[in-house]
Amino acid sequence: MKFTLGKDERLKSRKLIGRLYTEGKTIKTFPLRMVYIQTEHTSDYPVQVGVSVPKRNFKKAVDRNRIKRLLRESYRKQKFTVYDNVDKPYVFMISYLAKDEWKYDDIDKKMSKLLSIFMNEILTNEQE
Repeated sequence: MKFTLGKDERLKSRKLIGRLYTEGKTIKTFPLRMVYIQTEHTSDYPVQVGVSVPKRNFKKAVDRNRIKRLLRESYRKQKFTVYDNVDKPYVFMISYLAKDEWKYDDIDKKMSKLLSIFMNEILTNEQE
């Protein structure tokens, strides 16, 4: 598996994003929140992911873009944990909730925790 985060792996569809926020389930590990839904999508990959940083917490686009870059990089390095254990296609959005910028190492640890919680949710839902 390649450790890339290409165009097909990113969530771009407005319809899917809208459905995600209306029907999706939420997982939180401060400062990250993941909203996910199990649904078909156009990509060949098992998961499509998007990241968001609210404008009300970070007024400058430079700051928002830096945090989004950190989130994507952290996910890119750890996506194998999701890809190895998921059978059905999923779509999810990862949002940054903190009001100040965290260091990459801290974000990376929280991303790892968030993805492990996500995998536990998926495994318990499949067993029911």
